[in-house]
Amino acid sequence: MTFAYFDNLTPAQQRVYRMSDSVHALRLREPRTLEPLVAALREALATGQVEDTERATARLSDALCERLGVATTRVEVLEVRPSSSTGELHGMYTLERGRRPLLQLWMRTAKHARVVAFRTYLRTLLHELCHHLDFLLLELPCSFHTEGFFQRESSLFHQLVPRPARQRVSGAAKGVDENTPDISPGRRRRGG
Repeated sequence: MTFAYFDNLTPAQQRVYRMSDSVHALRLREPRTLEPLVAALREALATGQVEDTERATARLSDALCERLGVATTRVEVLEVRPSSSTGELHGMYTLERGRRPLLQLWMRTAKHARVVAFRTYLRTLLHELCHHLDFLLLELPCSFHTEGFFQRESSLFHQLVPRPARQRVSGAAKGVDENTPDISPGRRRRGG
């Protein structure tokens, strides 16, 4: 299934979209060893301190990039999310020629300036990181929001924040296919 904007893409962009959509998961080496970094991020975010949150975010982002065999990004954590009539900006990935890629995340809601929930913040980090991985790991010429993109984001999230055993069993009972196409370190997809 493609999203509505697919029809507005050029044929070359549609090929990239399909390549992105075909990769459903990213496998981390030893994800359980990242639990202390995830816990440190949760604790830093709870303090409401930008500097603490930025350091913890950068450590986790760097570790994820290392596990996936790609160059790290710069990380910047900002206070209150920018907003407009269409919604709030949670995060942004910027790739500029000659500069190290930048992940920006906002840690407070626009309306009440409250610290965002940890799971939401972590998902935002992973979402922006997936754009980075589209370029460096999958070697795609551009990064589109596809079903595969959101599945990759989700696969990373569930490796970092495993579901309770009861939920894993019920997912298996529903016939969830564990053999979906994925990319693991050392198994890079070539763009084309």
